Amino acid sequence: MTYLLCRNRVADYSRWKAVFASHKNAHLEAGLRLIALWRGVEDANNIFFLFEVASMERARQFIRDPDAAKSGAASGVIDGDYHFLEDASGY
Repeated sequence: MTYLLCRNRVADYSRWKAVFASHKNAHLEAGLRLIALWRGVEDANNIFFLFEVASMERARQFIRDPDAAKSGAASGVIDGDYHFLEDASGY
């Protein structure tokens, strides 16, 4: 299984969360299913979220889409990063 782990530092969590939630269908169309969403304990505007990835190709297209950058700016994203991961626990 492949996952996408993302981090966003945002100006205001409530504003970011509203925009993020409005993109649920776009995430699903890109083959991304939200597994978890966390906020930093010491910085509640530092957000981490994990998607299960059905299609690397569609996920990469979604991330590269210029509209994604516009949505990030509109939601107050200051900076962020993402990582594609696979389960390596072997359990």
